[in-house]
Amino acid sequence: MNLNKVFLIGRLTRDPEIKNLPSGQKVSTFGLATSRFFITKSGEKRQETEFHNIVLFGKLAEISSQYLKKGSLAFIEGRIKTRSWEDEKGNKRSRTEVIAERLQLGPRTLSKEKREEEPSRTREEKKEEEIPVIEEEEINLDDIPF
Repeated sequence: MNLNKVFLIGRLTRDPEIKNLPSGQKVSTFGLATSRFFITKSGEKRQETEFHNIVLFGKLAEISSQYLKKGSLAFIEGRIKTRSWEDEKGNKRSRTEVIAERLQLGPRTLSKEKREEEPSRTREEKKEEEIPVIEEEEINLDDIPF
């Protein structure tokens, strides 16, 4: 059994770049930075950052170019793909990318101007607005057909 699955939560390192393939399908690419924090044996707190190349196709490409920008928080679910080619000088090149199969946008942040225009609200009111809550319906076990 084989599995090629990637889950990343990080911030965009550049604005998404969208292009059309010869087939007409849209493709979007951007960089994503993920960080981990740890404490060394000597007790020093350290941060380690990894940079990932993200590729999205079709509707996901359109959504990414419309709603994401440098610094945006995003959750990416996908698979790893390494492609190889020869550059114009004949050198062999390769690039490892994450082909996104799902995209979840992080909370939207307001620009400084928008924040100044808004009336002051409590911290709880702002938190509720940033991340929508989706409530599940109560399931009646008698309704399940098996």
